[in-house]
This record gives sequence, structure tokens and C-alpha cells, in this order.
Amino acid sequence: MSDGYAVVDADDVEDAYAGSGVPGEFRSLTRALGCEQLAVTLIRVPPHSDFEQGTGHFHDEIEELYIVARGTLTMRFGDDVVRVEEGSAVRVAARTPRSHRNEGEEPVELWACSRRLGRRDATKIDEFWEPSPRATQRRET
Repeated sequence: MSDGYAVVDADDVEDAYAGSGVPGEFRSLTRALGCEQLAVTLIRVPPHSDFEQGTGHFHDEIEELYIVARGTLTMRFGDDVVRVEEGSAVRVAARTPRSHRNEGEEPVELWACSRRLGRRDATKIDEFWEPSPRATQRRET
């Protein structure tokens, strides 16, 4: 890392879901990049996987930007369920309940970006929506 920039390979960053029952990958690049103002996370969701396994979450203060770099996600925002295709960007306001899952045959790569808050801001919502009937709830190894 230099004084004015940083380059990080996402696959070199720890996968927070490794060793858990949560399918896919969750790689926060914020520290590795030395971010002072931004939080950046790469989320990989395998085919037929519920990212939050029927639950959801919201943030008290943080507005998030999701960029679907690969595949198609089914996302829920409050009561709305939307298909979001590759190449799309989604802004989600603070306090808006959200979740996503991959109901398709192809893996999804999703980038989540927000303001760096420096503390946890998420609240989990149990039983936010019915789990996808074809979802695998175990990690692919």
C-alpha cells in the first residue's frame, strides 16, 4: 500500500463465512484497502442459495450501494421483491429492511459499498421472508 492508493485482490482477504454453514463468501476489503471513509465488501452467492437464510437486516444510519457484477439476484426491500441483473446498481436507504438470494443457476458476485462508520450498525430481522424452496443452506466446498 502506498500513501495515496491501495490495490487488493479480494481473494487474498479473509472470507468471514469460511468454516460456517452460510453458503458463499463474505470478504470485507475495508481494512485491507486502508479505507478511511468507505466500507467495501465482496459477497459471492452460489446458485440456489439464501444469503441470509430467510432472515434480513437493516442499518440504522448507513445507506448502502450494491453493485451486481455477475449473475442475477432476487432482492427484497421492505415488502418489495425485485430481480436485479448483472451490471445493475442498487441504493438502499438506512432503516430499509433488505435481504437477497440467488435463485438462479449461475453464481452471483455482489459488491456492497457504504460510508465507513467504524462500528456495527446492522440489526438482524428473523423470519424476514420464506427461504427459497430450492436453496441449499450449506457451503459448497
